[in-house]
Amino acid sequence: MTSRKAPRRTAPADPVLVEIVEGTLASVEKEVETAIARTARSPMIRDAHDFRAGIHDVRLRKLTGRSYSALVQPIVRDFPLETMKPGDVFFHNDVYLSEGGIGHLPDLCVTVPVFHEGEVVAFVQAFGHHDDIGGAVPGSMPSHARSAFEEGLMVPPIKLWDQGVPNRAALTIMTRNSRMPDSLAGDLDAECSACLMGARRLAELFDRYGRAAVEACFDAIITKTTETFRRELLTKIPEGVHVWEDYAEHDGVDEPRLHTQRITLTVDHSAEVPLTIDFTGTSPQAKGPINHAGDYADGVFLKKWLAPILRNLADTPERMAELDVNEGVVPLIRMVFPEKGTLLTPIFPAPTNARTFVILRLLGVLAGVLAKATGGRMPADQETIRYTGVYGESDDGPYLMREVLGGGSGGRWYADGEDTIHVVPDSRNIPVEFAEARWPFRVERLGLAVDSGGPGEYRGGLGYDKHIRMLRDASFMSIADRSILSCWGVNGGRAGRPFVVTVDGVPMEGLVDDFPVRAGEIVRVRTTGGGGWGSPYNRAPEAVAADVRDGKISPEAAREDYGVVLRGPRDDLSDDLRVDYAGTAELRATLRATAPEDAPFFDRGPGYPTLSGGLPYAEVDTV
Repeated sequence: MTSRKAPRRTAPADPVLVEIVEGTLASVEKEVETAIARTARSPMIRDAHDFRAGIHDVRLRKLTGRSYSALVQPIVRDFPLETMKPGDVFFHNDVYLSEGGIGHLPDLCVTVPVFHEGEVVAFVQAFGHHDDIGGAVPGSMPSHARSAFEEGLMVPPIKLWDQGVPNRAALTIMTRNSRMPDSLAGDLDAECSACLMGARRLAELFDRYGRAAVEACFDAIITKTTETFRRELLTKIPEGVHVWEDYAEHDGVDEPRLHTQRITLTVDHSAEVPLTIDFTGTSPQAKGPINHAGDYADGVFLKKWLAPILRNLADTPERMAELDVNEGVVPLIRMVFPEKGTLLTPIFPAPTNARTFVILRLLGVLAGVLAKATGGRMPADQETIRYTGVYGESDDGPYLMREVLGGGSGGRWYADGEDTIHVVPDSRNIPVEFAEARWPFRVERLGLAVDSGGPGEYRGGLGYDKHIRMLRDASFMSIADRSILSCWGVNGGRAGRPFVVTVDGVPMEGLVDDFPVRAGEIVRVRTTGGGGWGSPYNRAPEAVAADVRDGKISPEAAREDYGVVLRGPRDDLSDDLRVDYAGTAELRATLRATAPEDAPFFDRGPGYPTLSGGLPYAEVDTV
């Protein structure tokens, strides 16, 4: 999809002006997000920060790289540039009409054109996960949905504001379909106003330097990303064909099984497009809502979604942090999709609300295939997003508390994984003080899930351990994967612990809509730990002792998983706890001698044999 008008030719960019323009774009994007966070109404947007902004040029290219965003393609497809006016705001959330930029209906997207001398020159866009847009269950994410029509109100691209005047009819329809109309209206006002503000800021940039100079800078910014990724990162991947796959475990309808996502990566450094990502071998579309409509606009959304994994190939972590992902990565990647009717190519109206099970897994599949190709120079697996919550009645009426809790990231070849992180940039858990003041429950524990990180020379990060005591009867909900399968370890590292929820001691499945929770009962949530990297018997014994002192691993895990013998008071994990080096050396020698010689490169944990019919590992897990 391209602009309806041919792009103008631009002169070479002034390098100083490129720095000014690049800094201005980042500043405007941050200002838009800050304005949304300060004026939105819903906890999901205001407190959890599950939204992001993006800036695109008139050629529909994403210019900023701090966060991923949706696409402008569906707006320009349905509304020619020459029909747009200052003050217009466009809106959509229709998954199948979004060109792949929207994954599920709660993600509402607003787009504002930027004008200079009467012509569209850029776009400011924001999209975020809203509380409720209708559908079968509160939160618009029915875990057992069989059709998109059960998931909520689908809105194709429309003009929500016309030259500064809101479309009250459209807003009335949307809020009427929401169980949380006030927060929905407030969030949309915040997003529309923030994007209009961002459009004014960008227009000032064009007014100050002129269109030709600014667009030349846009070209330079994108070209720099293309050249940097090609020169610094892609050259680290050996040429050839590399294959790996991973799995979602359930879809809310069928019994748990392996829903395959496979990548065949072909690397040819001499080709104009050096990377080919082929998804052939991905499973048929699921009956339940774990599908992702990714095969639109040549997969341009997925290219930008997956490209951050490539940054792990940077020479240092510091250099990795400096690399943005903008439209410059798109020319480096060709995507090959299987025929219609798979998890990545679903046919409307296949449900999609839990599509995180696929798009998050694809991040891990790309990391896994690159780990095979590079001898392990990739992090182990992580699963750092899932939705849990409760809903019911309070003194103020109906309420919905839904939280996007993170988990542990994978161990790396140079460092442990991070604890309790989230894949959405700048997102966070909902503060306890705010939650208890607003909803009828108490948070009795919020800490790290001990032993959840996968053992390794570099340990996987830990997940959350959260206990909620209900003060009134309510219903529990969950949209979570990795409740059977674990985050895999790599290169001798072991898998982390899976996601676990109990309600008054009763284990929950990962996909739950309305399990009753009585007043006084406790909901216990333990989120996933990241996989480990490298053999745990190579981990420094002092690091293991420090983890025990810090409460990250138990004394039992120190001995059983790491082969480290500790001496000191077991009920006082203080500085008196010390390593028995002789005992550790003897124990580790015994453990190494009894370890299987043909262990695979990846460790998927005990859940894989459960779903594979007893196979210990997949054929693609060896190198």
